[in-house]
Amino acid sequence: MQRVTVRNARFQRWQAHLTNRNKRQRAGEFLVQGVRPITQAVEHGWTVRTLLYDESRAPTRWAAGLLRDVRAEKVAMAPELLAELGGKDEGVPEIVAVAEMPPDDLARIPVGPGFLGVVFDRPTSPGNIGTIVRSADAFGAHGLVVTGHAADVYDPKAVRASTGSLFALPVVRAPGHREVTDWLSASPGVTVVGTDENGSADVDAFDLTGPVLLAVGNETTGLSAAWRERCDALVRIPMSGSASSLNAAGAAGVVLYEAARQRRAAAKGA
Repeated sequence: MQRVTVRNARFQRWQAHLTNRNKRQRAGEFLVQGVRPITQAVEHGWTVRTLLYDESRAPTRWAAGLLRDVRAEKVAMAPELLAELGGKDEGVPEIVAVAEMPPDDLARIPVGPGFLGVVFDRPTSPGNIGTIVRSADAFGAHGLVVTGHAADVYDPKAVRASTGSLFALPVVRAPGHREVTDWLSASPGVTVVGTDENGSADVDAFDLTGPVLLAVGNETTGLSAAWRERCDALVRIPMSGSASSLNAAGAAGVVLYEAARQRRAAAKGA
């Protein structure tokens, strides 16, 4: 067992993972905070490199199980230091996990006859990434691709906002639309559907029962010109209030729900 009770080099490395994307990427690891996200990471077989735990109190059954069963380095930490890595003003967490990043390989996302995927183009908010991951998981999508110059999938805000779904749903970063197009070329028949307030069809009138990749644009500027050109169709969400549009995460949730609804209806009618 190792102990960290001062702000030594190891603590500073983990502390940097809270805010420094480049250091997270170079280390190939990120922090996981919260009972459900840590549980999901373990249950879905992610590699946990280190479990940091509060040395000042007896562990609960959940924490004791992790410390006993997970093959990872265990580090006892002074509570005031662990509180900093917990990232929220809710006292000292029992455990913070340090997880290994998986490869950014589009092959991690399975594409088949019932494929439903999401691409998020140049998102600026890590919270929106996490929210879309959560919605995609909830409505049966098979994966999310984040393209372009974007917020980090492994930012603690994104990981927390996904409430553990990041570990259940393949999420891959790609430079742009070309890499995604090359990936889809091996699976012909996937319809790329973009969301846009000026789309040519209402989403509830558009057939989303086949293989679909939903393209969601940047929170401020929407889909890039390259992604608009790549889309086979642009759909809009009909609205009756004074708002002209939803934010990116909200729009993605609505369209994912509609795709799931249509697919349930088609299955019942089959």
